[in-house]
Amino acid sequence: MSWLLFAFSGPVLWAISVHLDKYLVERFFKESNVAILLVFTAFAGLVMLPFIWYFQPSVTKPTLGAISVIAFSGILYMSAMLLYLRALQSEEASVVAPFFQASPLFGYVLGYLVLGERLSGTQLTGGALIIVGALIVSLRFGAAAGVFKLRLAVLMLGCGFVLSVATLIFKIFAIEVEFWTTTFWMFVGEAVFGAGLLMVTSYRRQFIAVLRTNTTALLSINASNELINLGGGLGNRYALLFAPLSIVQAIGSTTTLFVFLFGVLLSLAFPQYGRENLSGRELAQKGIAAVFVAVGVALVTH
Repeated sequence: MSWLLFAFSGPVLWAISVHLDKYLVERFFKESNVAILLVFTAFAGLVMLPFIWYFQPSVTKPTLGAISVIAFSGILYMSAMLLYLRALQSEEASVVAPFFQASPLFGYVLGYLVLGERLSGTQLTGGALIIVGALIVSLRFGAAAGVFKLRLAVLMLGCGFVLSVATLIFKIFAIEVEFWTTTFWMFVGEAVFGAGLLMVTSYRRQFIAVLRTNTTALLSINASNELINLGGGLGNRYALLFAPLSIVQAIGSTTTLFVFLFGVLLSLAFPQYGRENLSGRELAQKGIAAVFVAVGVALVTH
């Protein structure tokens, strides 16, 4: 199924982005406000606007009310990313990523209540297996087991809920209006959020200071990261046109699995950047998780 490829482009590219986000936060924003990173995200969307307008001149056709709601979804998306970055500032990527598994649960409730989406028993089973597989990846043993981090949970559950609402709004208008038109005004909302950040004096000063001291490295790494994140977001949102919200978000929850897989590759190829545990138990645990995800995907696409 073509929509499945688009749906999986999200978690694969987002997993790469998570590692890049962690690198950027640790190297450039350990003592700064991570909200500054979102200025770059807003700028990436802003750059896309002329190209979308050129190929889709009808972007101005929606009503002012529709434009406002779509733009608001962009603001919600950026708000969710702010919560995620604040969590990432104090925790490892492999600890933060599992909380994205809350999104399918929020997505299922919202899709059921707002869109009237009904899933078959097979799809429900498949979605549950995908989430279970992603949860298995996040299990911790030994000293780290049983440690509950309230701040992390609040930040990431809030992120998951806000992200689900933003995704719901996007799906509604992408179907009723048009995919690229909806994307255009969502990017406008993201740009408004970024402009709002720059209006805060302390954020503006930090942004200029970080940019001046790390211009080349910050721009090159962050530009690559934003392109990767943008590609994942567009692919995942396009899949929403063909599959239920909760199913697409369930597939998106496999970001955790891909974060681990890329972490393993980093640990093997570039040990100075990778921190994954490569013990036999860890690899077996993640292998079992991959089987659960594979079976789950087979069921939801049956």
